[in-house]
Amino acid sequence: MSFGEPNNPYGPPPQQPPAAPGYGYPQQTPPPGIPPQQPYGYPQQPAYPGYPGYPGYPGGNMVPQSMPGLLVTARVFLYIISAVQILGALALLYFAAFASDVSDGADDLGFSTARDGSEIAAGVFGVFAVIAAALAALSITLGVKFGSGGQGIRITAVVYGALGTIVGLLGLFVGLDSGLASTIIGPLLWITFGGIITAAPVVPSGTAWFSRPRY
Repeated sequence: MSFGEPNNPYGPPPQQPPAAPGYGYPQQTPPPGIPPQQPYGYPQQPAYPGYPGYPGYPGGNMVPQSMPGLLVTARVFLYIISAVQILGALALLYFAAFASDVSDGADDLGFSTARDGSEIAAGVFGVFAVIAAALAALSITLGVKFGSGGQGIRITAVVYGALGTIVGLLGLFVGLDSGLASTIIGPLLWITFGGIITAAPVVPSGTAWFSRPRY
């Protein structure tokens, strides 16, 4: 009886198919490049850990899905500043109109010196009113663009806040020289507002917000 026959008792035993690994036995390692499969019922892990589900900015941090709190505070301060600037522009326009009326009355009475001074005052008040109105428009624009603006809005806000902080510091020095407590409160508020407006776009959360991809 030959060894090739299947019923030969002296031949080698027939080969059995490989059994499935049982409980406690190590699982087979998948080929390189193919992510391992998770057992049923376990939470699935990302196939490629190097690619998170939400894109990040070049620094590596995750992009915030909503505006950071410091930027929201800076936006509120911009709106408050714009309201003060609008009120200042209206007050300056009133003073300009009043000085113009004084100039007309002095002209009727023949006081040429008073007329010239009133005309100069009216012109100065008018120029400052236009500057205040332009700054109010800039404050409102920056506040609105915080939600959709990019690096241009970010840089403008930093420069604008820094200039406001410098103005507040100058006012604080003047108030300290006067010795009146009431002249210090306004500059301190201005310094606080300007500092937060300057810092909000510079901190990592603000940088990530203005660097986020837009589709």
